[in-house]
Amino acid sequence: MNAEFNLGFYQLSTPHRPGMCWGRAGLFVFFVFNLLSEDANAGKASHQTQDGQPNVILIMTDDLGYNDLSGFGHPEIQTPVLDQLARDGIRLTSFYSGASVCTPSRMALLTGCYPVRMGWKQGVIGYKMGLREGLHPRALTMAEIFQHSGYVTAMSGKWHLGSEPPCRPHRQGFDTAFYIDKSNNQTRKIWRNDEIVEEKFVNQYLTEQFTKEAVKFIKKNRRQKFFLYLPYSAPHFPVEAHPDWKARSSFGVYGDVVEEVDARIGKILTTLSNEGIADNTIILFCSDNGPQPGQAARAHPFRGMKWSALEGGTRVPCIVRWSAQIPAGKSSEQVVTAMDLLPTLCDLAGIDLQGKMRLLRPDANGDKNAVPPLIDGRSVAELFRGTNESLPERGVLYWHGMGKPQAIRKGSWKLFFDRESTVAGLGVDAKLPAAQRKALKSLANGQGPVLFNLEEDPDELSDCSTDRPDIVKQLSEIATRKLAETTEVMIPLWQPGP
Repeated sequence: MNAEFNLGFYQLSTPHRPGMCWGRAGLFVFFVFNLLSEDANAGKASHQTQDGQPNVILIMTDDLGYNDLSGFGHPEIQTPVLDQLARDGIRLTSFYSGASVCTPSRMALLTGCYPVRMGWKQGVIGYKMGLREGLHPRALTMAEIFQHSGYVTAMSGKWHLGSEPPCRPHRQGFDTAFYIDKSNNQTRKIWRNDEIVEEKFVNQYLTEQFTKEAVKFIKKNRRQKFFLYLPYSAPHFPVEAHPDWKARSSFGVYGDVVEEVDARIGKILTTLSNEGIADNTIILFCSDNGPQPGQAARAHPFRGMKWSALEGGTRVPCIVRWSAQIPAGKSSEQVVTAMDLLPTLCDLAGIDLQGKMRLLRPDANGDKNAVPPLIDGRSVAELFRGTNESLPERGVLYWHGMGKPQAIRKGSWKLFFDRESTVAGLGVDAKLPAAQRKALKSLANGQGPVLFNLEEDPDELSDCSTDRPDIVKQLSEIATRKLAETTEVMIPLWQPGP
């Protein structure tokens, strides 16, 4: 029996049996059909936006681990679409989400700010945060910037930045939004702007539904510049496979879900090609944070998972493609964060970010030249274009999911302010290799801050604080200064009135 999945112009057909994976043969089929698609569209005009600015599609998965794509080293999950996307663009191996859990990570992505600037203290909406709290309308989002730069804007996916009317996505810069307002384990409703369009969604079909909405938006707006935010709810728990994808992966149901996401992204890419706008569309793929503890997801070779400031909690896959300006086949170890995406995408699109900020958020006295320092990210457009592959080092702060500042990284050095956070909740599992058990015991028995050299010790097991007190002092001073700067200008969470 064959199970077929239509990717738009071409179709992949694979045996429907447990243990199957695409492998080299599947990749060959993908490449052949992709070439056929390109050939069939060779005579089709390549549509440019009216003023030459690129379209932007920002795709984010939920709780996808660093190692969960075949192109990032997973031995069983097959993700040929994303692997090809990486070959066509740049693969970032030191990309960090804005936080180690959903709500603050999305705040950082859309505002370019550390989430504490947006009033975040701990947890996510619905857990340690009130169900009626959300991103304040005073916050300036990526969608607003693009919207006020003449872009048509849309989102299709998981929001998790507030359910109350002032916090909903179509009041935060999106012309239209098709979304679930919280995680897929917290709600069963699908919204379109202010209207509930489905009272009880079926979790297995969400990835398909979000993709279909995205495809409709692309087709409708193919002749004008657009910004599309596509935050999938997968592979967040409950992990449930679409009926067409059950037992397709050799890595169980988790692999089925990830491989479906990969193929659905293939549908997005095919649509862009068929509409003649692929070359002038920036596509950026990432995850909101590391994998959920207890799931089959992997953050290998790093320790830690979601909620943790260890590398596995915030270091996630990231891929960027823009055929017009980003050289193909690049890989970079430069540190890039989710907060860098707003200034970077504006830079690539030729948008004056500071000018838009002055226009949209003048200070209380009406002085449009006074802009509060509410961007913590920086543009890395030169890195993407290949014109500057060695960015200046900077200190990047990490927070635990419960809101406590835990660490800072600069260059290859990472300093944890308290030792407990490097071992808390991990125990010394008898299944771990003996050397790792010994290292964890040593960490647990020590005192004071912990310093890791990530270049030599990506597992974060060897404490260098005694050998390098100069680095401990330097990073401690940078962290103190940055924490003060970060909390100097803040926007509170939106909360309902009394």
